[in-house]
Amino acid sequence: MGKIKSGCRTLIVLFIFTSVLSGFSCAQVTQINEVSIYSGKMDINVKNIVILPADYNSRTSKKYPVVYLLHGHGGNQNSFLNIKPNLPELASINQVIFVCPDGKVSWYWDSPTDPKTQYETYVSKELIDYIDSHYRTIPDKSGRAVTGFSMGGHGALWMAVTHPETFGAAGSMSGGVDIRPFPRNWNMLNSLGTYTENKAVWDSHTIATQVEKLRKISPNLIIDCGQGDFFFKVNETLHKDLADKKINHTYISSPGEHNSVYWNKTFDWQLAFFVEFFAASRPN
Repeated sequence: MGKIKSGCRTLIVLFIFTSVLSGFSCAQVTQINEVSIYSGKMDINVKNIVILPADYNSRTSKKYPVVYLLHGHGGNQNSFLNIKPNLPELASINQVIFVCPDGKVSWYWDSPTDPKTQYETYVSKELIDYIDSHYRTIPDKSGRAVTGFSMGGHGALWMAVTHPETFGAAGSMSGGVDIRPFPRNWNMLNSLGTYTENKAVWDSHTIATQVEKLRKISPNLIIDCGQGDFFFKVNETLHKDLADKKINHTYISSPGEHNSVYWNKTFDWQLAFFVEFFAASRPN
């Protein structure tokens, strides 16, 4: 599947998913719900997809870890299901809940200029409060992970940096981890202002400048990017910076481009990482 670099080491890992669960019946129907949640911060309703394990209704005493999935620019709450149609099966196999919010073109920041683009607060506070109060979750960081692709990869790492008390693990697939080389792209100037006039704002809103914060909080991180991706260079640079500062992380580079074919493949690696994190966090 390509090279996986953990810290400064390079190794080849094969993840094997099992489709057998004790007490799980394939005849049970997995629940996929579209839920509209009001954001007080933005004064709007946000659409979300919630995917439950097939046996959720029958295991009434069980609490589940949650993986929050952040889509890329131009996507919506359905993007992950379109890329990975077997998400319901994976929820059942791995006994997790998936939550996919509609992040619009927000980059998952709280914009300093646009009061209707406050998606950091929405994801890290309002969405989580709703999910924890309406579903049987493990309501602390040991039971929460966040990942995403492209814009969502940046957003997931942004959540790890800004809310380490909320998310225990974070991942990025083809993430835009340094936004500064792309000052005219993907609506970012609508949230941050123009780069030439707001360099300090752009510097403070890109993952590439947050490495020192990552060193202090030591989150569980998995980052991957295809070698043919236009974000590959900035991901390689981030990996080198993390490794130089001895910040533990898993980094995967493999053949692939910035597309759904690549993300369909790499999602399995991300999910395996999170499942291992959940198991280690709650060994009993």
